[in-house]
Amino acid sequence: MTDALKRLSEEGVAIWLDDLSRKRITSGNLAELIDQQHVVGVTTNPSIFQKAISQGDGYDQQLSDLAARGVTVEEAIRMITTADVRDAADILRPVFDATDGQDGRVSIEVDPRLAHNTKSTVAEAKQLAWLVDRPNALIKIPATKAGIPAITEVIGLGISVNVTLIFSLERYRMVMDAYLAGLEKAKERGLDLSKIHSVASFFVSRVDTEIDKRLDGIGTDEAKALKGKAALANARLAYEAYEEVFSSDRWTALDKAQANKQRPLWASTGVKDPAYKDTLYVDDLVAPNTVNTMPEATLEATADHGRITGNTIAGTYDEARAEIAAVEKLGISYDEVVQLLEDEGVEKFEASWTDLLKSTEAELQRLAPAKG
Repeated sequence: MTDALKRLSEEGVAIWLDDLSRKRITSGNLAELIDQQHVVGVTTNPSIFQKAISQGDGYDQQLSDLAARGVTVEEAIRMITTADVRDAADILRPVFDATDGQDGRVSIEVDPRLAHNTKSTVAEAKQLAWLVDRPNALIKIPATKAGIPAITEVIGLGISVNVTLIFSLERYRMVMDAYLAGLEKAKERGLDLSKIHSVASFFVSRVDTEIDKRLDGIGTDEAKALKGKAALANARLAYEAYEEVFSSDRWTALDKAQANKQRPLWASTGVKDPAYKDTLYVDDLVAPNTVNTMPEATLEATADHGRITGNTIAGTYDEARAEIAAVEKLGISYDEVVQLLEDEGVEKFEASWTDLLKSTEAELQRLAPAKG
């Protein structure tokens, strides 16, 4: 084992686990990862909860109680997922306190079926923040067109947010703008800006998956030479945008009011193509004040053989622009790809939510008390 995770942390990259389950909480595994693997945060999504609830018997007692009360399946899911997030938040509370609220965070997602409804997303975010009732919770809001104004409104209420499903540089700039606008609203309301935190989850591996597929379709040597480069280039240009926005005059005014920068979070960092090194989206996206949320397999791979060689984003912007331009020159539209990925991302989370509803309903029926 190397101590690559320690070096990654020392470079200013917060290591968050992209997974959560009742078993991980009760077995002591989460506490162990915090203690031994430098994990300082947790992210969840509908797919993660669907997998957790459908496997094993860790939720049987709570499901049995919920079935006895005759609650709806939607209420059951809310009670189960918020309980897990609350317990994980308590385990991470010492990290939250030690980092003055920057890390020790646990994210929970608004119902993905609301992704295209601003008002419903805001209402759901407020409800989740109230249900979890922990200062180290982050409410996940998707960066859809309807999600952007919801981010501003929720931040403006003093609720910390993890903005998810960001694929494009243009949308990322909109997300940062929405965050700053939310802070300005919060400041007008007299809220303590130092207590409001946010991360912007910029998705990585799915960009390569889609663009590589199109490069393979073209099939030329020139096309094949560009495989595995677009995702890193896109993320590095996102970091350039982050540096620009958070050194602006607009930010300086908020900084004076003790506001926190919205950190870029590298999401979807598990490598999909076995031809690439399994730590690609960790080793090559090292920069200060970032978060990398990893599935456990990626966390273990990084601990075992990750190569952390310092900042791997600084000085790459011109090359990154050239790589995106080269892909476009071959007839692959960047704008089309990132819009497709956003649409698919929302659809996948909606499908997982539907699966979660079905599997939870089946469990409620199985555990329902006999009538009579």
